[in-house]
Amino acid sequence: MASARSSAPRRRRGARSRRPSSEHWLLLLGIAVAFAVVCGALTDLPWVVEADHRRPRALTMAEARASNALVPIIAGLPAARFRFRGGPAAREQATECLATVALYEAGDDRDGQRAVIQVVLNRVRARGFPKTICGVVYQGAHRVTGCQFSFSCDGSLTRRTEHEGWEQARRAARRALGGYVYVPVGRATHYHTDWMVPYWRGSLAKVAKVHSHLFYQRR
Repeated sequence: MASARSSAPRRRRGARSRRPSSEHWLLLLGIAVAFAVVCGALTDLPWVVEADHRRPRALTMAEARASNALVPIIAGLPAARFRFRGGPAAREQATECLATVALYEAGDDRDGQRAVIQVVLNRVRARGFPKTICGVVYQGAHRVTGCQFSFSCDGSLTRRTEHEGWEQARRAARRALGGYVYVPVGRATHYHTDWMVPYWRGSLAKVAKVHSHLFYQRR
């Protein structure tokens, strides 16, 4: 009996020792309040919100032209004569593809048409592009965005019928398939108008300017 009475007080003292004191509760409450204040202050800082949602401002046409003018034109490699190896039917199909891209990309501008045709032929021989002329011209045409030549996926073929310059474009296409090289653009595989700045500009070398179009080749 004595041992039972002596053990009970020890259990009660142990239970009381495990109960948190009022000072303990006040300390926890103070930490929670301080944490909430710090979090609230951080969310009021402007950079916390704007860093995730701010987008670069689009350049105006004048700003894009000024930016493009700062990129120097360097001497590019000359293009070799293109050798078409298909039969008569394939040649006619390639001629129509070349004439179409030349007309819709450059209108009836003679030099512009020749430059576009040269870019297409350069791509056929460059890595990473389709190995046929029509394949290059209509690359990505099934996508709303991502086509290589905008006329092939923006509805121009059905919305904006071109009439002027067809015969000139066809003659330029036939000459190019026969080996004619438009020397000014060299081996350029990319181009854009001078009133825009494409994301890929810095990765290529600027090699020519034909009217309002700038031409680039791989470094």
